[in-house]
Amino acid sequence: MKLKTPYESYCTSSLPTGCKYCVKGEKLVLFISGKCSRNCWYCSLSDKRKNKDIIWANERIVKNTKELIQEVKVSNATSAGITGGDPFLFLNRTLNYAKALKKKFGSKFHIHIYLPTKLLTKDRLKQLSRYIDEVRFHPEFLINNDPNIMASDMNKIILANQYWKKQDIGIELPMIPNKKEEILDFITKVSPYIGFVNLNEFELSETNMNIITKKYKLNQGGYTIKDSIKSGIWLLNQLKNKKVKIKAHLCTAQLKNNYQFKNRLKLHNILPYGQKTNEGLVKYLVTYKKPNIKEKYYYDKQKKRYILSENLAKKLLEKYKIYLIEEFPTHDRIETEKQEIKF
Repeated sequence: MKLKTPYESYCTSSLPTGCKYCVKGEKLVLFISGKCSRNCWYCSLSDKRKNKDIIWANERIVKNTKELIQEVKVSNATSAGITGGDPFLFLNRTLNYAKALKKKFGSKFHIHIYLPTKLLTKDRLKQLSRYIDEVRFHPEFLINNDPNIMASDMNKIILANQYWKKQDIGIELPMIPNKKEEILDFITKVSPYIGFVNLNEFELSETNMNIITKKYKLNQGGYTIKDSIKSGIWLLNQLKNKKVKIKAHLCTAQLKNNYQFKNRLKLHNILPYGQKTNEGLVKYLVTYKKPNIKEKYYYDKQKKRYILSENLAKKLLEKYKIYLIEEFPTHDRIETEKQEIKF
């Protein structure tokens, strides 16, 4: 049964709407806070984000909606995904930022949101529905042994049908290999009320490492869990065999790295005289001494250096130290390579 997508992931039909923007690199990731209402043992947030009340827009810490708008522009995003932590804990902030995006970029700027179900109420969903186009719920049954929790999760998720069309309501879960039967059972039961499910390949992080490495084996490379993809493919096949009418997508680490992230890098604005690589990185010819010449160059305030055209760099090579820099175009502009240019 053919499940493989062109993006190194797997699905039973077409991708959910939010994922379509994502694979093209057009989704800005708005991390509304690292504070959460739950403490999921499998949470893969990094240490610099988990339990920290900091707002990130992609790789940029933002303190207001103006800075958020700036990041949308430089990353050339056409859409955004709001995540955390738990956006319900910061509902006013979430509404304010989502409203700012819609006001600036219009109703066609697609916004999806990830929502733990713990604090879900009808009133909170109603408020979000004014600005949010697609909701992705994270149910509690994987972290709670209470036999009634699945029913509680379902009853809460069903409320979303009052404010969104079925195709814009989904659930999102990590594809934990030994939980595949429970996940399948929940998807099957909730399928009449949702349009899609997005399953993420189970990944290791610095904050879940101690638990994960004791319970699971890792794939070669060391950050994805063995049999997560295998279990996800099994689950998708089960849904197709049972003729469960739902879009089901297994999002792999390869999709995130080779499509979501790489394509976002390729869309990102760069400084004058830079050259994009096939990987989405950018190369600059720079000097740290101000050129005593009338020809144009660009002063990079953030890194206190002068970016040169190739022709100007050749002219200055005798008297100035010229460096070839390779770095990410993102706000953090992490350097991956630096070498001095010699005669």
